[in-house]
Amino acid sequence: IMNYQESREYIDKITREIPSVLGLEHMRELMKRLGNPQDDLKYVHVAGTNGKGSVIAFLYSALSGARYRIGRYVSPTLYSYRGRMEVSGSRISREDFAAYITQVSDVIAAMTKDGYPHPTAFEIETAVAFLFFKKENCDLVLLEVGMGGNLDATNIIKNTLLAVLVSISMDHMSFLGDTLEKIAEVKSGIIKYKCPVVTADQKIKVMQVLQKRATEMQTEIRQVQDRTHIRMEDGRLCYEYPASGTVRLSMTGSYQVENSAVAIETIRVLREQGYHITEEQLLNGLFMAHWQGRFECLQKDPLFYVDGAHNEDA
Repeated sequence: IMNYQESREYIDKITREIPSVLGLEHMRELMKRLGNPQDDLKYVHVAGTNGKGSVIAFLYSALSGARYRIGRYVSPTLYSYRGRMEVSGSRISREDFAAYITQVSDVIAAMTKDGYPHPTAFEIETAVAFLFFKKENCDLVLLEVGMGGNLDATNIIKNTLLAVLVSISMDHMSFLGDTLEKIAEVKSGIIKYKCPVVTADQKIKVMQVLQKRATEMQTEIRQVQDRTHIRMEDGRLCYEYPASGTVRLSMTGSYQVENSAVAIETIRVLREQGYHITEEQLLNGLFMAHWQGRFECLQKDPLFYVDGAHNEDA
């Protein structure tokens, strides 16, 4: 069995040597040989350009507060590589990560021997996450798309309870297409047959693409409602949201108003599917949520905020 250092070196080597490819056949083969652990889990699948991590942070906080055992898969991460996969507030341990990487690398060795192409680093990490979440008996997994949607490694899942689409804009054009419509089409690929959809406010062109996909998949889209009376109270961002009243956030970026509203609509759909989250647990979860490096105050005197962006909309 590899140790943690060796397992990280293995991933780094593959990151350097195996280019990113979009497509599901290698991933399907890899997961089949690992026993398809992903088929035993339920998912909220989150795609879009900006806000995936923040929406997942709000959901993770609210659902964990309602005593559900929640898995979270996000990438990249700021402080800890192992923060990409965690359950109920605990990152995957170094020992578990190394053991899963060893298991996956053995399967890959057999796969490549049989003439299959070598899976990418993201495919390997995603496989590890599925193995980890199954072993941890998660009630629900919050799964972030790596890039795009339809051909992303995460899209081999079958049990999507809900597809969530955050703000969609121009990004990764060399992979996803050079128009907003093409990018939206790729991202809409996470919408499965009769699977409910929640979306942020989207540009009209994007909304038309999502609507078309939803119609094909015989499902309906729920768009976030209007947020009113957005204000600061005691240094906290607050706003009014239909049927939820006053929503208070600890995260301070103005864009978190929309991201938290997406989380509210997501929780409402989950309630319809039998998940029990009280309004108090929801509002408390939104308030307690934290996502590092997103308009985060590092120091009060002098005042110092940090934020990040890698595309025009962000």
